[in-house]
Amino acid sequence: MNSYFLPEWFMGLNLILQALIATLFTWSITGLGASLVFLFKSINKKILDGMLGFAAGIMIAASFWSLLAPAIEMTERSGIPKWAPAAIGFLLGGLFLWVADQVLPHLHLGLDIEEAEGIKTSWQKSVLLVLAITLHNIPEGLAVGVAFGALGTNLPSASLGSAVALALGIGIQNFPEGTAVSVPLRREGFSRLKSFWYGQLSGFVEPIAGVIGAAAVISMRPILPYALSFAAGAMIYVVVEEVIPESQSGKNSDIATIGAMVGFALMMTLDVALG
Repeated sequence: MNSYFLPEWFMGLNLILQALIATLFTWSITGLGASLVFLFKSINKKILDGMLGFAAGIMIAASFWSLLAPAIEMTERSGIPKWAPAAIGFLLGGLFLWVADQVLPHLHLGLDIEEAEGIKTSWQKSVLLVLAITLHNIPEGLAVGVAFGALGTNLPSASLGSAVALALGIGIQNFPEGTAVSVPLRREGFSRLKSFWYGQLSGFVEPIAGVIGAAAVISMRPILPYALSFAAGAMIYVVVEEVIPESQSGKNSDIATIGAMVGFALMMTLDVALG
């Protein structure tokens, strides 16, 4: 990726700061999506399902093109089976999200508070709703952070272009995620300001996870293929467990599927063009 696509001040920053700025960008796009609540009290179900499908497609493509493929390539010269770190990290990422799902109190949109998952608590419904989305934003921030941290390894498969492409892709799919949180909250009786606040707050975890991911791979280079695959596994868990079922819950499965195809193609294009 040619340097003129990015400002010089960004190119001169250390990798952790680059990861922080990239994930602050993805968080800001979550807020932008959540701001639609100031314009609409509700969104057509077909549009929302299409947007969720689009987000799922981007996450699936990012998991392979930006995370798993580089992890496999990095392992080729290590002397161990090149599939091993990718498979181990991928499964550990899914296991991490599964355990978090069982432990962290949260509530998915459209469900009654009695159907909250995780450890039982007396927390308010609004808090449980935000925690559900926040939990699923962890792997997105982690993925971006790991991608920027990988630049410190000087491996051919770790490029600034691919890291920027991943941040752009995650940012784009965060727009419908922000909308998918704030608008249903407004429909359930929350004020516009409160709905927006909770919608953008769901993305707050991404800069935190991004910095942790970047710092981890910089300080412990051997874990890089596992870390990339871990982020991929966590994202795929979110897609299969939450995003796709939610997008297919109504009668708009074709629209959601087309959205997923478009999202996948866009993320693939970004990674190939910028990587």
